[in-house]
Amino acid sequence: MPFGQTTSAMPAPQPDAAPSGAVIRLARFNIGDVVRHRIYPFRGIIFDVDPVFANTEEWWQAIPEEVRPSKDQPFYHLLAENQETEYVAYVSEQNLVPDESGEALRHARIAEMFERDAQGGYRMRGDAAN
Repeated sequence: MPFGQTTSAMPAPQPDAAPSGAVIRLARFNIGDVVRHRIYPFRGIIFDVDPVFANTEEWWQAIPEEVRPSKDQPFYHLLAENQETEYVAYVSEQNLVPDESGEALRHARIAEMFERDAQGGYRMRGDAAN
């Protein structure tokens, strides 16, 4: 098709299906976003996103049933921190909210993966992307 022309015959994009047949939702958060856990007192920066649950069944079963998230939502890998320590967390989308505090994160691995811009946001380093 020549540049500048459009067509209405193109089908609308459809959601991708997971191997299990579940529909994959678009992730609400992006790599570099700073988020807080909705229930527990920790925050972190997203460094990877799984479109659906991709951890072990044992990990999922270890979560108390009354707060166990569904598997058919995005799950985020975070460089996480609380008042005592820094660690890597795996968290369902339903349990994250944006962190709007503007406070810098202290996690020791952030510098190897991210650069902080003049506005205080984080973007992945070119040499850290996979």
